[in-house]
Amino acid sequence: MSDSGGPDVTQDLRPPWDEDPDDLYEHAPCGYLTTLPDGTIVRVNQTFLSWTGYTRGELVGHRRFRDLLTSGGQIYHETHYAPLLSMQDEVHELAFDVVCSDGRHLPTLVNSVLSRAATGQPRAVRTTVFNATDRRQYEKELLLARQIAEASERRVRVLQQIVADLAAAPTEAEVAEAVVRAPESAFGAASSSIYLVDDERDVIYAVASTDPTTGNWDDMPRSSDRAVARVADRGDLHVVNSVTDAREHFPDLVDSMRRSGRTTVVLLPLTTGPTDEQAGIQTLGVLAFSFKGDRPLTDGELRVVRLLGQQAGQALDRARLYDELRRREERSKFLAETTRSLDELHRLLPRTRRVVDRVVPEIADWAELRLHVGTTPVVEDAGGPRPDEELLTQRLGKVAASGEPVFAVDGDQLDCSVLPLTARGLVLGTLALRMAPDRRGAAAERAFLIELADRAGLALENARLYEQERQIARTLQRSLLAGDLPSGDTRFAVETHYQAAAHDLEVGGDWFDAFLITRDKLAVVVGDVVGRGIEAATTMGQLRSAVRALASNATGPARLIEGLDRFVERVESARMATVAYVEIDLTGGEVAYSCAGHLPPLLQEPAGSPEYLMQGRSAPLGSKAGNRVRTEHRRRLPAGSRLLLYTDGLIERRTRPIDKGFELLAREYARRRDAPLQGLAATLADSLVGRDHSDDVCMLCLTLGTEERIERTIGADRMQIALLRADLRAWLVAHEVEPGCRDAVLLACSEAVANAIEHGYRDDPFGMIDVVATVTTDAVEVRVSDRGTWRGAVSDVARGRGLQLIRESMDQVLFDRSDGTTVTMRRAREVE
Repeated sequence: MSDSGGPDVTQDLRPPWDEDPDDLYEHAPCGYLTTLPDGTIVRVNQTFLSWTGYTRGELVGHRRFRDLLTSGGQIYHETHYAPLLSMQDEVHELAFDVVCSDGRHLPTLVNSVLSRAATGQPRAVRTTVFNATDRRQYEKELLLARQIAEASERRVRVLQQIVADLAAAPTEAEVAEAVVRAPESAFGAASSSIYLVDDERDVIYAVASTDPTTGNWDDMPRSSDRAVARVADRGDLHVVNSVTDAREHFPDLVDSMRRSGRTTVVLLPLTTGPTDEQAGIQTLGVLAFSFKGDRPLTDGELRVVRLLGQQAGQALDRARLYDELRRREERSKFLAETTRSLDELHRLLPRTRRVVDRVVPEIADWAELRLHVGTTPVVEDAGGPRPDEELLTQRLGKVAASGEPVFAVDGDQLDCSVLPLTARGLVLGTLALRMAPDRRGAAAERAFLIELADRAGLALENARLYEQERQIARTLQRSLLAGDLPSGDTRFAVETHYQAAAHDLEVGGDWFDAFLITRDKLAVVVGDVVGRGIEAATTMGQLRSAVRALASNATGPARLIEGLDRFVERVESARMATVAYVEIDLTGGEVAYSCAGHLPPLLQEPAGSPEYLMQGRSAPLGSKAGNRVRTEHRRRLPAGSRLLLYTDGLIERRTRPIDKGFELLAREYARRRDAPLQGLAATLADSLVGRDHSDDVCMLCLTLGTEERIERTIGADRMQIALLRADLRAWLVAHEVEPGCRDAVLLACSEAVANAIEHGYRDDPFGMIDVVATVTTDAVEVRVSDRGTWRGAVSDVARGRGLQLIRESMDQVLFDRSDGTTVTMRRAREVE
């Protein structure tokens, strides 16, 4: 019975002849070998002997299987075959080349099985060997076909990229740059150079090369006998395969080929026109590329080379057709951009500088603009070298007197064109420039220069007139700003800053004021009037007068803003003006404020971070929309507080959100919390807007008294020590503590805080340290407390000279370790 339950029919499947087992072994379709574990051959079939040409006597007992392998096969047998067979007892389809008796190499595939005795010891290795000659040949053919296909695909891909680059190249130079790099990527060329034909000058000139040492870079006549000129004349592809070939056809290439080690040179004409009609083809240039060593080009490669020449020629033709149109567009664009660029500047000297910067180096390598305004001429120049001064002076005088331009021509000793700068019939000055020879003679270039000079002259005259008016406007504006600010009261100090826009010549509407309502009540205000010019300045003065007239001891900020609303009903130019108004009770430290559409004041109390006062807000003056209910807010400020009022020019920018401006102002204000009040506003303006800004900046900074006691809490971070020192220094300076005492207190406090961080919070980076300082007429006392765990006595763990410095700096030092560690230090003041 079979395993499936049916009748077993295998006994009936017998061949009609008797099979001889020995014959099956000897003439099997594969080679059989039996070897001892060390590889010694003990049995081999006739098939293997027939393939290799060995006799049985030469192998059995005399040779090991590995002895029949090539050198590489023996190494592979040692490093892979034998270890795998020992570990796995079998290996399959390992490729070996067997060395036949006549020295031939027979490609084979080997399968081996290791048999073991009952004890597990290796007994014999049985190996089958298959002839892989046909398979190896097939693999080689497949590999070669694959390499050919990959090379062809690579060339097509490179050609596609080159065609794409040529289609995207708008200028002749960019086309040349794309073409000159093509042979390297497409054919593996060692170097390449490109030469273009100049029909107007009847010459051929080199424009680009990947190795300039391999070619001649002098311009050559089209009738020259040099190889490039002859190929350009014939319009045929030529391949120079050796120095001997070059000596026969193009002798001028011999030295270059020997010097550079090139033995194959390809000269490809770059042509345009119908490819099937030789008479209609025009050669625009020649691409020369070379190889090191013999490099025969296949027919397929030559077809790609010719296609490259046609594509490059068409791209060059297209670039030349568009060159003149592009140059006209460039001239128009240059004039428009120059006019727009000059309009961005209102001052005369910056406009003068801008004209010269626009001209050099874009259209000239040297230029000088000379204006005859005022007692001293305005002169700006750029580029170089300067031309002959005597010849230049003569031509400048001639043009200034006649008002007619003089253009440079070939053979001109001065080699400079000089144009008059005129406006409204007057000659304001001259513009002298030196241009490249290929541009100075064209009629279109002369018309372009005349147009440029006319536009520059009008722009400069407008700047001169505008600047004249600006001086008058600034004088009026300064006279309207507050000049009688209160001072001399120790309970407060006021610092103001006004910075006019650098890019605008008109008067702005930003203003500030500060005045005493009563002996104990101070008012400060900053506002911004819509618009610019004389009307804005006049309105600014009217609003300032209205604020002073409406302020009274019983009014308050909200009522004052309501009065201003009634005022703007009669003064239309004041409508939509913004105002930030603050009243300060100097006896109690209470402030009341209201903002009518204005940016919020910025408050810096002695302790803590800067805070924007966002309460008491409503719409601008005379607004017909938004929140028109006038409100105010009150809060008490500790001594030492600073209040900053400002206009939008300080923080608003078109290139960023206003929240970023608020963030920057608060950060810069916090950094200067210990800075003297004098110069603080100007320093903030320099940091936030600089000198080159587009809007007016108006600021008023108010300081209220000084803290009698300073209390600070900082984290266990050494970076905090510098901030604490700055804060403490400012407080000591405000209390007029003598320099010697002040420096001693700062040193001791810093060392005490550093010890607390290092020892008290050694394992706690989130610990907090409290610092309290008081000052009297006799002494300064500082207390530094932490809640950390000190290891051992304070004096034992304080490394370095920290504790010594504290004791040397202070008159009295006490330690309290009942709850954490508190260091109390006292230093007597230097009484005169």
